[in-house]
Amino acid sequence: MPTLDTPFPALMLDAAAAWEWPQPPFARQHIMAPLDGGTQPCRLETPSGSAVEGQLVHFDADAGVLRFCLGTGGDALSMPFAKFRRLTLTTPWPLADRGTHGPVERVPTAVQERSYHIELTGGSELSGRTMGHVQTRGGIFLFAPLDDGAAVLRVFVPQAACVAVEFGKSAEEQATERWIATPAQLFAALDAQQTAPIKPLGDALVDLGFVTRGVLERAVGELSSQRERPLGEKLVAAGLLDRADLKTALAHKMGYPMIDLSRFPIDVQAARKLPQRSMVEHNAFPLHQDGERLIVAIDDLARVPRLQSLHALAGLKLVPVLASRAQIVLALGSLPQRLGTDRWADNVSMHRPIRLTEPGALRSV
Repeated sequence: MPTLDTPFPALMLDAAAAWEWPQPPFARQHIMAPLDGGTQPCRLETPSGSAVEGQLVHFDADAGVLRFCLGTGGDALSMPFAKFRRLTLTTPWPLADRGTHGPVERVPTAVQERSYHIELTGGSELSGRTMGHVQTRGGIFLFAPLDDGAAVLRVFVPQAACVAVEFGKSAEEQATERWIATPAQLFAALDAQQTAPIKPLGDALVDLGFVTRGVLERAVGELSSQRERPLGEKLVAAGLLDRADLKTALAHKMGYPMIDLSRFPIDVQAARKLPQRSMVEHNAFPLHQDGERLIVAIDDLARVPRLQSLHALAGLKLVPVLASRAQIVLALGSLPQRLGTDRWADNVSMHRPIRLTEPGALRSV
């Protein structure tokens, strides 16, 4: 049985439930039609690599067999999963419907898209890109992105064909590796902030992993007619960018450092400088105290004046830096253990929803 290296959550399907073609794991709010006894245009690849076009008539995940019809007519043939290496439903499937008065809702490609590489029995290989995956006992369901993530092609690779599977890093994960992770890097970035040039917004968005360079260039071309609107507003209206991420990118554009809270060492004494309730209310996390400076990670600079005025900060100068909203929420959730106290639960409600499309959020939806 192949062992799969999965860098992001996979959904395990319940074999006892009525079978439907699985949803992408990040897009449960979108409805993708089941087969419902009908046929679907598809392409089958044999173990030798030959491709055959036809119609998928039936897919039995429990029995490990499908029924396939060559061309558009003729009798359906039964084919065990062990007899092919990849099945692709060739009709693009949109991940969201266009609302009556709104733009197409999209899951940002930079957050979800990544490469995959599959070593097959017999020594051959498969590779491509996918917007998440779903693992089952019968095989792996992949979602090949089209139109910058607005639609996917549904792909299935049988477990029997796999020796090993490796997934690459998303644009967000690659960007996160460049975010600040040590106090020395943080102090250097704060010093450089005083003289750093203002970045173009597009560069800030790519630096943060909110969009890929390709998505950005295509969006700029397609939205060029909307000259009266700033780039960020165009991307939000087109569903390519979350408004909270836009606020973070605008701050990063002005030179504010971006912190990776999953790697940055937390100063417990600094964390005690802010009331816990205020930390949750303002989604702020104290990182380090440097003399009279209290360095606080925040995702929205508009909250800084209120934080600065808190009684607990008397005599301290609040220095804001940036972190993703989801990482701050996760850091706040782990703070009681770091502080060695259970009084947090008595004073603060942690029942704040995490948007699963936010960079850095847990996506096992």
